[in-house]
Amino acid sequence: MATTYPGTTIEVLSIKKGSSRTLFEGIFATGGITLSQVSNMTGLEPYLIQNWVKRKFVASSVKKLYSKQQFARIIIINMLREALQIESICNLIHAIGGELEDVTDDLISDDELYHRYVDMISGGNIDFTDRSSVYAAAQKAAEDFEGNTPGDKLKLIRILEVMLYAHSSAQLRDSAKEILSSLQ
Repeated sequence: MATTYPGTTIEVLSIKKGSSRTLFEGIFATGGITLSQVSNMTGLEPYLIQNWVKRKFVASSVKKLYSKQQFARIIIINMLREALQIESICNLIHAIGGELEDVTDDLISDDELYHRYVDMISGGNIDFTDRSSVYAAAQKAAEDFEGNTPGDKLKLIRILEVMLYAHSSAQLRDSAKEILSSLQ
């Protein structure tokens, strides 16, 4: 059974640790990607992506090309938008220091955050109803992370927890809708 990378329409047989990094390397091997490519890989309409750029949720493309950071930001927003209000997603992005242009002071880059999230869910053994299981999975995903201040690692763990709960709740809602539609 095929699955998709979170926040994308990119299908794979299974998600394995490190696979999103390999995916990004392939996508960005020749540099940036166009708006139509971002749209195809996320299932988002181009006008919505442009709206996010206009509203400063995502940095503007450079020479009509989107970078790894911009693509990661778009798929993180896409992944979380069904469960969280856009303002909450922005708060989450700002919690990692998510400034649009200057990423030097960020807790973690958008693409690294996405890769850690994908690695976290790749094991598939997380009991979403058990907070300690979710915390342990987030802690494992952050185990080799070294931040600039003593609280940075805990902040990353908490951000990964939020992402997991939000993404999972959207998936559960979709499953409930699918079952409900089969009853009619």
